[in-house]
Amino acid sequence: MNFSLKIWRQKDAKSKGEFKTYRVENISPDTSFLEMLDILNNNLVHAGEEPVAFDHDCREGICGMCSLHIDGQAHGPSQGATTCQIYMRKFKDGATITIEPWRSAAFPVIKDLVVNRSAYDQILQAGGFISVRTNSVPDANAIPISQADAEESMDAAACIGCGACAATCKNGSAMLFVAARVSSLAKLPQGRVEGARRAKAMVAKMDELGFGNCTNTGACQAECPKQISIAHIARLNREFLSAKFED
Repeated sequence: MNFSLKIWRQKDAKSKGEFKTYRVENISPDTSFLEMLDILNNNLVHAGEEPVAFDHDCREGICGMCSLHIDGQAHGPSQGATTCQIYMRKFKDGATITIEPWRSAAFPVIKDLVVNRSAYDQILQAGGFISVRTNSVPDANAIPISQADAEESMDAAACIGCGACAATCKNGSAMLFVAARVSSLAKLPQGRVEGARRAKAMVAKMDELGFGNCTNTGACQAECPKQISIAHIARLNREFLSAKFED
């Protein structure tokens, strides 16, 4: 398969970026999207050109590093998949593919397709953890948790913090990310102890970092590679309002 790649190139955060078009040929349909970019970079290096900078790590859909907008869609044309899980058979032979970094004020471009997502780390540092000492790991049945609560907590904990929700949202909102982190702990007894403080601290940090507000368009859920439900946002709102009423 042959493709034309329209890729965003930007030297650094202060430089003006632009799209540049590259050609890749004889790509196997079973090649992953990131492997295709590896092939492109190998060609560029051999031609004496600067390779395209892009983020990647596990390439197993777990780490959330492969944050790319492909043809205007976060992570590419498949639902419930990260960029590294997209294969070139999803595109038509001869297609022109537009590749961009996340477009969000809270995720400034570092270089080319790499953005600074440390804002999510700062939100987690504000309260996305349990600080209560639990000593050694208790037996699995020592703390009774209903199956429904355990499953809901695990569904929320599946969030990989890739940033697709904020990059997709027209308001640049990080509500789905924050809601997933809050919800994963709110459904467990260990997380209830600091529930009020956690909700207030994480929402405050999110606002401080310049993320927008949620208007329930559902775009975040549609583009989330782990298909986190926006129902968790409702729980975050309840946790936050309840904490405010307690003040």
